[in-house]
Amino acid sequence: MSMTIGSIFELTVRNYPNKEALYDIRSNNRYTYKEWSEEVTRLANALKGQGVKKGDRVSTFLYNREELATTFFACAKLGAIFNPINFRLMAEEVAYILEDATPKVVLFEQALEDVVAKIEHRFPHISFWYTDDEAPNYAVDYEVKVKQAPTEEIMEDMNENDDYAIMYTSGTTGRPKGVIHRHRDMVEQSMLAIQNTKITFNDRGLIIAPMFHCAELHVAFLPRVHSGASNVIMHQFNPVKTLETIEKERITKFFAAPTMWNMLLQENYEKYDLSSMKLGLYGAAPMAPVLVTACREKLGVQQVQAYGMTEMGPAITFLAEDDQIRKAGSAGKACLNHEIRIVRPNEDGPSEPDDVVPNGQTGEIIVQGPCVMRGYFQREEDSKKALYKGWYHSGDIGYLDDEGYLWVKDRVDDMIISGGENVYPREVEDLLYEYPGVLDVAVIGQPDEHWGEIVTAFIVTKDETMTAEDLEAYCKNSEKLANYKRPRKYIFCETMPRNASGKIQKFILRKQLEDILSSDNAAR
Repeated sequence: MSMTIGSIFELTVRNYPNKEALYDIRSNNRYTYKEWSEEVTRLANALKGQGVKKGDRVSTFLYNREELATTFFACAKLGAIFNPINFRLMAEEVAYILEDATPKVVLFEQALEDVVAKIEHRFPHISFWYTDDEAPNYAVDYEVKVKQAPTEEIMEDMNENDDYAIMYTSGTTGRPKGVIHRHRDMVEQSMLAIQNTKITFNDRGLIIAPMFHCAELHVAFLPRVHSGASNVIMHQFNPVKTLETIEKERITKFFAAPTMWNMLLQENYEKYDLSSMKLGLYGAAPMAPVLVTACREKLGVQQVQAYGMTEMGPAITFLAEDDQIRKAGSAGKACLNHEIRIVRPNEDGPSEPDDVVPNGQTGEIIVQGPCVMRGYFQREEDSKKALYKGWYHSGDIGYLDDEGYLWVKDRVDDMIISGGENVYPREVEDLLYEYPGVLDVAVIGQPDEHWGEIVTAFIVTKDETMTAEDLEAYCKNSEKLANYKRPRKYIFCETMPRNASGKIQKFILRKQLEDILSSDNAAR
């Protein structure tokens, strides 16, 4: 039997027709699987009536809401290719994706109408569907379209090797690329998530991370639907609202980036009943050991970590709850049917898959597995480079220990070379994260005539009295950091530039540092 995302949805509807499938906090709408299936069918027919056929793209420019979830499965039944767009993007960034993906339909909401209004005139071939009341004159009313659509069942002839989605990379280094995933990739990814996070039909999952991103979509939302569990959708993450919802809806599991878990810990969490929580999932960025311990001791939440990238679905490893302390800082072990190698980086092209380094030695992380992307949309050369000799080349630096656990040190591009010594920002960031009052930290290299690069740390703090001298003394007195790895410059800022998955966009920090240095030189 060829399993597609549409077929696993149909199987769940058949097995759990009267079970609560979806609750959208914003709209206050609750759906059983049978009721939700009817909405999915109507939308699929509405899209078909608009001329959308198998292989056409349908984009969503939405915050977390029921319409995004419904579109996800409507596209899967119709054979259309789902294209969720980051709601944090500015007008020209959205235009770039629309020009590249060429969707036939774009769904958008009131909160993002100002962005769409700036560019919609450039896309006369696109039908814009508005998901709130009083659609602007260039858009059609989503609800009217769906209500007028036929109710007869629709399921186009598809197989597991058909393309299911184009998901644009988060852009930690520049312009995003459209990652093409097939149905079989994500059915496999869903089963891996079910296994590693122990999802059952009794679970109630909370969606607080962005649904346009593959971490929430493929490792949390889809696996819960696959298992017949329930999904509760929060429009945008709010730490107090999250704690309230856990208590009210008896939430058992959810995914959140480390920064979000840290924000929950800053609230008065003790006033809420969080006893329903069985497991927390984090990923997208490493979690400092001190934060892992705080989640367990203060929130009573056992954690599982997923590590990966959009090109792999995303998860390629999981760090189980029993390993969170013993192997704190590790990304875990390779998922079932995945092979990870650490190979010697090649400055002149892709790393050679057979140039494997010994355990404990750092190199580029490459991986093979059933969830790998088909390639980048309309980027043949980039696809060949990324998938060189059948291995996905991640661009991440790490090593495997003797027990097979993966330790991610940094991006190849982020490694700092100071006085001929390699400095991995991750270990400096982990140390600074432990200093009381530090909320967020990012370490980058600053060009230096004498040393080549010096270590520079960007700091977000809740303690307004904190100084660079305080942090300098802390690092000097630490037994965990060699002197050459110590930051020589500290820059305090209000927030970190992060992409959709929670990863810090260090290319933006490098530009900020360049501006600061230029300003300092001009003042001399």
